[in-house]
Formats: sequence, structure tokens, C-alpha cells
Amino acid sequence: MKYQQRQAVAVVLLVTAALAHLAASGPADSRAGGAPPVPAVAQQNQMHRVVHQLQQRLHSLPQDKASWAQLGASYVELARVTADPSYYAKAEGALKNAGDTGLAAIGMGTLANARHDFHAARDWATKAIAALPSSAEAYGVLADALTQLGDDAGAQDAVQKMLDLKPNTASFARASFHFELHGDVDGARDAMQRALTAAATPEEIAFCRYRLGELAFDHNRLDEAAQHYEQGLAARGDDMTLTQGMAKVTAARGDAPAALEDYRRLVSRAPLPQYLQEYAELLEANGRTEEAAKQYDVLSEQQRLMESQGASDDLAAALVAADRGDGMQALRRAEAEWSRRQSVFVADAMSWALHMNGRDAEALEYSDRANALGWQNATFSYHRGMILAALGRVAEAQEALVQALRLNANFSPLQALKAGRKLAELRGGR
Repeated sequence: MKYQQRQAVAVVLLVTAALAHLAASGPADSRAGGAPPVPAVAQQNQMHRVVHQLQQRLHSLPQDKASWAQLGASYVELARVTADPSYYAKAEGALKNAGDTGLAAIGMGTLANARHDFHAARDWATKAIAALPSSAEAYGVLADALTQLGDDAGAQDAVQKMLDLKPNTASFARASFHFELHGDVDGARDAMQRALTAAATPEEIAFCRYRLGELAFDHNRLDEAAQHYEQGLAARGDDMTLTQGMAKVTAARGDAPAALEDYRRLVSRAPLPQYLQEYAELLEANGRTEEAAKQYDVLSEQQRLMESQGASDDLAAALVAADRGDGMQALRRAEAEWSRRQSVFVADAMSWALHMNGRDAEALEYSDRANALGWQNATFSYHRGMILAALGRVAEAQEALVQALRLNANFSPLQALKAGRKLAELRGGR
């Protein structure tokens, strides 16, 4: 998946996985404030220790519903940090043992969001709020689900309620993304700075620095992005998202060998679909087509593995298929996702899949829906420009492509090159 489009479909889920677990796992740990960085392997080991301790406790106290809920949340987090979706089934089993409690409902909602079952996540969040009306975490799960379902007003209300109840890192992070979706980049940056100010652990600091880095990278501020990624790594060394951020910057600065090596190490440790796609695209952009093909094969296998564990993602699959020229597969996947939810993310995927099938008049209608909130997204602008060009609306196509490259000239190793070529072609009248 392309750099900025990957962020489009994943950022709210990253907030959910990274911060919902922190909220559920108790007080801030002792590493905050000048402690040494925690490598990702050490983080995984720490998570495994937490799971082992909870399992031992539950062996002695099998009726401890709060510990069952915490064990479920820990399994969801392990799925994130290890890229192993088999933990989802373990999370579900633990959360079912937590009984009919508000904490169990929050955990089930977080799990449903991670599996991209956003309707179920919304329902679980509603149940959690009924049981725990003062739980900011429950409103966070609701905000994530409603954002992905395309209920913008409902998501805004949930974020505001979360801020009212607990103005912490998780709340400000969600507010930041809401501002970003509406084209208010300054508001998004300010909210994320407030999230950073509220951060109490290395994990929260690293997350905030990553999001600030993404905001900078997505608006052509490479040095600022690199600074945030580096500061995040100082808080929690070898963090996956921050490592990916630095790899993007390295590639954008023209050091392809170093960026490729960074990605090679990253996917060997965390074969997440978005990282595999970015690595494959970078390989392809540098003429290493056979190696890129192997990574695409790994990506397909990882997607099948995720789906086998109930974590379907037709949206990501549609975008990958469209970018690889498989229009029929792209449209099939995009339509499947659109039948479940009508967010701006899925509207963009529909527009791109329809374009790949030569149905550009319909594609433009979905592009209009994708851009309805005002998000300044380079990938969306690129897709729109290519659709307009296919419709012969040359001036508008040029404007959209210029906007894409002005927003983020490095939004994708491959598609940014295509945007530049199409723009030159249109300007040349060919």
C-alpha cells in the first residue's frame, strides 16, 4: 500500500492497538523520563512476561474477570507487535472468559477494530458505554469504529466525549486525526503536540513522535519528519513504526540502498502488509523486479493469514490489486468493502478501482465522496488527477496532480513517479 494511503486506512487502528492497551494495562511504567530505549524484541519479551503473569494469576483465580480482560487486551497488543494474527483467537477466548463486563466489552471492541469488523466494534463500544458511562477508553473504541464506518458526526461526538472525560494522549491523538481528516493540518499538529505533552510512557512518546513525523512527511517537510522519528526512537529504540518512518525519509532523500536495507530488516521482524507493500514498491521503483515480486508474494500470503484469523481487509487488498493493474480483483474487493462501510477511505478505493476498469465517470463520483471532508491527502489527489485526465478534463487533472506532488512529492515510490510523468504529458499536450 502506498505510504500515505497506508496511513489513511491504518492510523486510527494504530491508535486503538497502541493506546487502548496502554489504557487497559494500568499505571505508567517506571521507564518514563530518561530511561533507556526499549528495543522491539525487548517489548515483545515484556508482553510475553505480562501474559505469563496473567496466566499464572488466572490459574489460581479463574474467576478474576478483570485479569481475563487484561489478558485479552495483551493478546491484541501482541498481535500488533509481532504481526501474528493467531493472537486474535486467543484474545477472543480470554475476553469471553471476562464475562459480561464493561472492560470485556472494551476489549472485544478493540479486537473487532483490529480485525476491521467495525460494525461489531461500534456495537461493543455502545455496550461498554452503557456499563461504564465514564470510560474514555470505551468512547475511544467508538470513535475509531465510527471513523472507519464513515459516521463523521458520530465520531466527532465520541472524540469530544473522550476529551471531556480524560484529556490524555489517546484522546488528543484521536482529535488530531479528526482535524487532519477535515483538512485542518495546523489543528492536527497542535492536538498531537498536546498528546505528546500528556504522554507518560516511552510507548506513548514514541507513538506521538511517529504521528507528528507522519504529519510532517505527508506535507513535504522531510527534515522535520526525520527529527520526530529520531526523537521517538530515543524514547523507544527500534520501534517498528518509527523505523518505517525513517526508512521513508531515507528513500525520499535518495539513499535507496540504505532505505531498502531498513525495510528488509523491518519486514523480517514485522511482516505487516503495509510494510511489505512499501518494501515491494521501493524494490520495484529501483529496478529490482524479481525481488519485488517475492515481496508481493509474501504480502499475498500474509493477507491470507490475516483473513484466516478473521481480520479481513478488502480495502487494503483492493488498493494493492489496483496499483498492480488487476482491475477486476481491485473492484471486487472495493465493492465488498463498500457494501460494509462508506467512509472516505473506501470511497477513494472505489474511485481507483473503477478507474482501473475504465469506468471513469463513476470513478469521479466516488472521488468526490472521498474528498468531501477536505482531507489534504496526496494519494487522493493523485487518484483524482488520473481519473480527470482519463475523462479529458486536462486543466483539472493538472491541478489535482500538482496538488498531490505539492502536498507530498514522496507519497509513493512508484505512484509519485507516475504522477510526475502524467503531469508532464498533460502539460506537453500529448
